[in-house]
Amino acid sequence: MRMAPTRPSLAALVLLAALPAAALADGLDRAVGKALFDRIWVQAPSSTAANDGLGPLFNEKSCASCHSGKALSAKITATPDGTLAQRGIVTRLGDAKGVTDPVYGRQIQPRAVSGLKSEGTVTYALPEHPGGALAVIFAPSRGDLAAATRLGPRQAPSLRGIGLIEKVDEAAILANAAAPKPDGVSGRPRMLEVDGKSVVGRFGWKASAATLDQMSADAFMLDIGMSSPLAPHPYGDCTALEPDCLAMPNGRSPEFDGEEISSEMIRLLNAYLAGLPAPAPVTPTPPGAALFASAGCSACHVPSLPGRDGSPVTLYSDLLLHDMGPGLDDGVGEPGVASNEWRTPPLVSLAFRTGDNSRFLHDARAGTLDEAIRAHGGEAMAAKLRYEALAAAERAALIAYLETL
Repeated sequence: MRMAPTRPSLAALVLLAALPAAALADGLDRAVGKALFDRIWVQAPSSTAANDGLGPLFNEKSCASCHSGKALSAKITATPDGTLAQRGIVTRLGDAKGVTDPVYGRQIQPRAVSGLKSEGTVTYALPEHPGGALAVIFAPSRGDLAAATRLGPRQAPSLRGIGLIEKVDEAAILANAAAPKPDGVSGRPRMLEVDGKSVVGRFGWKASAATLDQMSADAFMLDIGMSSPLAPHPYGDCTALEPDCLAMPNGRSPEFDGEEISSEMIRLLNAYLAGLPAPAPVTPTPPGAALFASAGCSACHVPSLPGRDGSPVTLYSDLLLHDMGPGLDDGVGEPGVASNEWRTPPLVSLAFRTGDNSRFLHDARAGTLDEAIRAHGGEAMAAKLRYEALAAAERAALIAYLETL
């Protein structure tokens, strides 16, 4: 019996109208997903419900504003005065236990829709010494931060190969966490409650999302100020102490699951994200690969883990949280995650980031991979010291290897 074809959703029909025919050659779902990724959202109400819901407070108007270039990551340029001309850095707020600021919430939003005051301006300055912390200069417009609130810069990560993260078998992540490791490396999974089940967090600098859907929903809510069924907050990060923000119109609509972004729109966006390829492995293996392993880098940046289908998934990450020492501790924790703990970032997109105005580490403090390695501490201290003890030619070979990943 022939089944009737699936009817495109309203979101798909609206977005398809704006797509060139050539875009559809890449697949309907991915083409619509890319349109969502590139879409410039506007404040509500607007003449087109599929476009509105921006803010009221926000960081950017689109996903593509932060994620650009070959790696679809932050593109950050150092200016002559030492500040950063950034696109793709946000500032998280909280104390060491993850308690957010009572006025400004989880994140500073320096932009606002028409008729509303923003939360202020943020400027980032390069550290005086390589590997030092980025300076955050915040000029608040809604009163002072709480005494315990700290500011933590976070740069937009690369999206190339991000679909691989969800393919890793959870049992493999847990088994690797339990296995003994050298040099005092431990690592632990971040366990999250999802639909009544305890699951491993995989996405984000502190493993705050278990699925690509949750990661995208949280980014829409926090960075753009748009709600979805997984993040049903039409006022984004507005707090109870920002009543003017909560009084603004929102873009909730019954056509989008009662929110500003529907589950179908999240699915379409993630069809695009999941299809973004990581670089193909370089053959033959560069000589720096052996140095990467012997220095101890692969204890955390595990080259591959078993996938749900049994095949290896190449990420160069164990997806675990590690104590990275006081040098990378910005004082901003999350519930259950200390401010000095970071999820091992996958390295699979480094080949796309080299020479693309990229900076490295969670706060973009490092301008080169060499600076990023030297900033490691805590559980990575032994590996960092081995790297620094290598001859200059060997360090160059290891870096050259990383640039192929």
